[in-house]
Amino acid sequence: MAGLHIFGVTGLPEITAGADLPLLISEAASAMGSPLQSGDIVVITSKIVSKAEGRVVALDTIEPSPFAREWAEKWEKEPAVIELVLREARRVVRQVGPVLITETKHGFVCANSGVDQSSSGGQGLAVLLPEDPDASARRYRERFRELGLDIAVIISDTFGRPWREGQTDVAIGIAGMQPITSYIGQVDPHGHEFRVQALCTADELASAAELVKGNISRIPVAVVRGYPWEPDETATMRTVIRESERDLFR
Repeated sequence: MAGLHIFGVTGLPEITAGADLPLLISEAASAMGSPLQSGDIVVITSKIVSKAEGRVVALDTIEPSPFAREWAEKWEKEPAVIELVLREARRVVRQVGPVLITETKHGFVCANSGVDQSSSGGQGLAVLLPEDPDASARRYRERFRELGLDIAVIISDTFGRPWREGQTDVAIGIAGMQPITSYIGQVDPHGHEFRVQALCTADELASAAELVKGNISRIPVAVVRGYPWEPDETATMRTVIRESERDLFR
């Protein structure tokens, strides 16, 4: 691999429920003079996936629980948002001051169950994570195939990281390629056999793609071209989530 070409897809409209994202992405890429090609990896921000799937909630339709009201009042938060965070959580991992770290129903550990009000499409709205990001990615891969394109799909979201400041995009859904590249059993140039080395390629690609997307650029999709992935229709991000008995920090 001599290098990668990563570019953002501009010109996408405001995404609403029912939008055909693969078609819109393909048309926008062509309009900007960079049509999609088989072998590309399309990295899609989860927020527009959620919008297309109707995972946008009007806060005035949510009745907060007493706990949500009490906690929100204490930390000057929106009670309806806290209620959504709790509903989307499998469990609360950590609650320190105004910070809620939760484990979502998908198994992701992140702030506020991934519930977000930014770029929601209007005031008083919150966006939830896609119901099943892997399934969404598979549908999009199949739709790209209908458009004549053999494309891997990664759905990304912005997560914080333990022990490090700042956030980075990670993959939460994948289709067409395995998320992990394992070097276990291979030998380095000095004859040392790798026993634990396995790269989360999906996260690395999602983070790289974020460099050409950003939070305020209105570019929610990036294309990675030149990465030599092998098609695999069994791919799932579930293989990335470490089992609790092997997690030293849970």
